Amino acid sequence: MATESGYQPIYLNKEKVLECLQDEWGHLIEETKRALKSYSAGKVEQPIRSAITVDKHKGILFAMPAYDSEKDALATKIVTVYPENKKFSIPAIQAVILLYDSENGNLKAILDGEVITKMRTAAASVVATMYLAPKSPRYLAILGAGAQARSHFQALSHVYSFKKIFIWNLNSESGMQLVGEIIKEGFSCELCSSVEDAVKEADIIVTVTMATKPILRKEWIKEGAHINAVGAPVPEWQELEKDLMLSSVVYVDSKEGALTESGDIIQSGASIYAEIGEVILGIKEAYPNKTTIFKSLGMAVEDVVTAEIVYEKHSKNIRETK
Repeated sequence: MATESGYQPIYLNKEKVLECLQDEWGHLIEETKRALKSYSAGKVEQPIRSAITVDKHKGILFAMPAYDSEKDALATKIVTVYPENKKFSIPAIQAVILLYDSENGNLKAILDGEVITKMRTAAASVVATMYLAPKSPRYLAILGAGAQARSHFQALSHVYSFKKIFIWNLNSESGMQLVGEIIKEGFSCELCSSVEDAVKEADIIVTVTMATKPILRKEWIKEGAHINAVGAPVPEWQELEKDLMLSSVVYVDSKEGALTESGDIIQSGASIYAEIGEVILGIKEAYPNKTTIFKSLGMAVEDVVTAEIVYEKHSKNIRETK
C-alpha cells in the first residue's frame, strides 16, 4: 500500500507464514540449494552475524542481514536464543524478518521468523544430505525433540522413505510426543533411552539440541554415516566430541561463519574441508562413503530466499482472491 513516505509494509504472522510455506518443501529446498551455491560463488553480500549476550537471563540476540544479488533480494533477521525458555513453555528461539525492496530500500514486509527459521534450516540440511549421505539411507536418528527436530523430520521425509526413525531427547516426555507425531505420519519410530541406542544403526543423524557439552561420540556411529549438526551456535557450546570432529570430513554452510561461531569446530580444532556450496558448484568433492558432518549455523541468505517465497506466495494468493 502506497503512502506519502513510500509503501506500507505488510505483516505476516506465524499462521500466514506457515500457510504460504507448508506445501513448498520442494521449492524451498531448491531455492536453498541455489542460495548456498550463490554464497560460495561470491554472489551474496552477508557479514558475520552480530551477537550480543544477555547474561542476566542467559540469552543471545543476533542480527543477520544479507543481499542475494542473483535473486536481487534483501532482508535482515533479528533472532533471540533463550535456552531457559523451555522451562516456561516459551519458544527458545524467536525471530522476525524484515524484507526490503532492493531497488529503493522500502520495507515490503515484516514476517514472523519462527516457521521460516526452522524450515530454511531443515532445507539446508536436506541439501547437504542429498550430496553427502549414503545412497538410499534407511535409518534416521534425531537427537532433540523441539521445533527443529520436527522440521528436519518433515524435510528429510519429503525426500527419503525411511525404514525406521530413532528419537532421543533429554526430556523423555517431549521425546515421546514427537514419536507419536511421527508414527501418525505412517513411519516406524522409536524413543531411545540413550544417544548411543539412537544413533548406532543410523545412516543419517540430526543433532538439534541445546547441549553445551558434547553428546555424540565417534564410537557410537557406524562408518559412512552422515551427520547434520545444527545445535551449538556459539563458540562455547558443543554437540559433537572432538574425536568425531577430527575423524570426519567436515562441511559447513559458511567457512567464515563456522570459524567464528561454531563451538564444534572451534573447540575441536577440526579442519573444514568445504562449504556445501562448493560441492554444489563442483569445485569440491562429496564423500558419501565416508563419515561426513554438515555443520549448519544457518545463514541470513537462507532467510532472505525463504522470506521471498512467502512474500511471493502471499501476493499470489491476494491476486487470485480479487
